[in-house]
Amino acid sequence: MAWRAGAVTARHAGAAAAWPADQVRRDQQSAQAIASVVCLHASASSGRQWQALGRRLAGRYRVLSPDLYGAGDSPPWPAEREPTLADEVALLEPVFEAAGEPVHLVGHSYGGAVAARAALTYPGRFRSLVLIEPVLFGLLLAEDPGQRAAREVVAVCQHTRTAVELGALDSAARRFIDYWMGPGAWAGMPPHRRAAAARAMRAVSSEWSAIFAETTPLAAYASLDLPTLYVVGGKSPASTRAVARLLTRALPDVTTAELAEAGHMAPITHPDLVSAAIEAHIAQIT
Repeated sequence: MAWRAGAVTARHAGAAAAWPADQVRRDQQSAQAIASVVCLHASASSGRQWQALGRRLAGRYRVLSPDLYGAGDSPPWPAEREPTLADEVALLEPVFEAAGEPVHLVGHSYGGAVAARAALTYPGRFRSLVLIEPVLFGLLLAEDPGQRAAREVVAVCQHTRTAVELGALDSAARRFIDYWMGPGAWAGMPPHRRAAAARAMRAVSSEWSAIFAETTPLAAYASLDLPTLYVVGGKSPASTRAVARLLTRALPDVTTAELAEAGHMAPITHPDLVSAAIEAHIAQIT
């Protein structure tokens, strides 16, 4: 989904084309008869990362996979000020309206942080929540900014922002990709994917700002009294595993799924495992 000249386009996960606003509005009635699943993507990605899930749920659920600011078909964040997670939630309002009810909200990484912010912003609006390693690193700073998990992710953030300011997009992307996908991941990517990752670093720099501007206290997440599946990778970085440690204690109705062989980018590297976990979660609720 993207804002374009005051209009909204929305993509069904698994589909290649975007849908115009009038078609989204016409489809709202059918959304009342079938549960919707709104999926929010990670940094340096787009709504297309949910194609495997869209195919798996086709015919039983209506899967919407919008693009966040600066991704896919969405415009970059305007430069007047730094963005916030609340700004991303505001961009998604037409998608939530089009989705009807009930709505299951899924978010991965940066999209997970946006999903958590949306659930807090609209209490009672969502039927369930799936959080796949949300990058709510403000929780780590609030607990102890000197802990290793906090220090390592702050270092990656600082490198990204400095490299982007200097125009060294390849350097920013190399550090970013290797942190989230493991050492050597950048070198192993084909040239066209490295180029795409480098181009995404300007948006990623803005997303880092939104992540660390989010100061919602841990206690606030106790208000998210809806069935929540929290997915964490067994090979994920210390930072996201530390966030999982905090959030899974605070959320009142949470089930944790650890994918032992996966890392932070599990929806992309292990889409079948992640899709199966999401399917099982929403099937037992609807």
